[in-house]
Amino acid sequence: MITKLLKTSNLAWLKLLLLVAILAAAAAYLLQYYGVGAKESLIDSLVFTFLVFGGFMMLENIFRFYKPQKNNSWLVFGLPLVLSIMVVLLGKVILLYFFKTNQEYAELLMESLVYRGALVLVLLIAFVIILLVDGKLDDQLANKKREDMVLKMAKEAELYHLRQQLQPHFLFNSLNSISALVKKEPERARDMVLQLSSFLRGTIRKNDTDRVTVEEETKYLQLFLGIEKVRFGHRLEVDFEIEENTNYLKLPPLLIQPLLENAVKFGVYGMLEKVGIKVKVFRSKNYLEVLITNPFDRDSMNSGGKGFGLNSIKRRLFLLFGRNDLLAINESDNIFQVHLKIPISNDQDINN
Repeated sequence: MITKLLKTSNLAWLKLLLLVAILAAAAAYLLQYYGVGAKESLIDSLVFTFLVFGGFMMLENIFRFYKPQKNNSWLVFGLPLVLSIMVVLLGKVILLYFFKTNQEYAELLMESLVYRGALVLVLLIAFVIILLVDGKLDDQLANKKREDMVLKMAKEAELYHLRQQLQPHFLFNSLNSISALVKKEPERARDMVLQLSSFLRGTIRKNDTDRVTVEEETKYLQLFLGIEKVRFGHRLEVDFEIEENTNYLKLPPLLIQPLLENAVKFGVYGMLEKVGIKVKVFRSKNYLEVLITNPFDRDSMNSGGKGFGLNSIKRRLFLLFGRNDLLAINESDNIFQVHLKIPISNDQDINN
């Protein structure tokens, strides 16, 4: 505990020295009150104060490496008892050496040894108890840090697993489309490969601990839609409505893309006519909100888009923000709408 105090700052040793001086002054005043001379009181108080602090240091070094268990809890009282006897005997030897000619002081010293020993014992036992409590608090803090680290690693592993599960869906669909275009329309297939390469280059190194701005996320969405438009041509139209005051706001990367991919998948599949998908991004108080609206065929087997993509986004939101109410789904009149809410941290407003 004393060692920990000394490590807190460069001036900690001054504080400790001041504490020793205060205790020595108090002891000297008490001795003078009982008729001991000024010189004898000062030396007496300094000797016993430094011996007691020496006992503190010895106890701290012992209990730093060894903590008593139930079967040897007697050490909590045994060690202070032994040290208090040593402090009193050593103090007596030192003081009698200094004042061997002062018979009156020597008699007073001998008469007070029992009381001194009792006081030193109480101080040492109290210090041992403080050491044990402080050690338990340190252990609890260390265990809490380890648990937090394990939970963080588990969360990051699950987030990574979810990302790895999401990306192949889009990648496989794109590769199948490229395969279909290679013979019939090689130029379109080549364009799709280049756009797919650009999209993957920008996203493969991202992880959920990073944050991207709405403007950056929109660029990734445009790359994604460029690939999808090669697949679906004029049938796919996506209208973006993004408020300017949201461009600097940050969100986890690739959080919107799976939702937009679902909208494309369940909006365009099964539809022969042109399909319009709307993406609206706006701020509402302390939230960045995203609305994605698409038509869907109720008679289609997979209509509604309640598959792995939406479930994985819900799980990611819970892992990132600890909430289950950030993603809502609404269906009405063959219109499917996903409402995503992302909490805005205070530092985003401060920095901008």
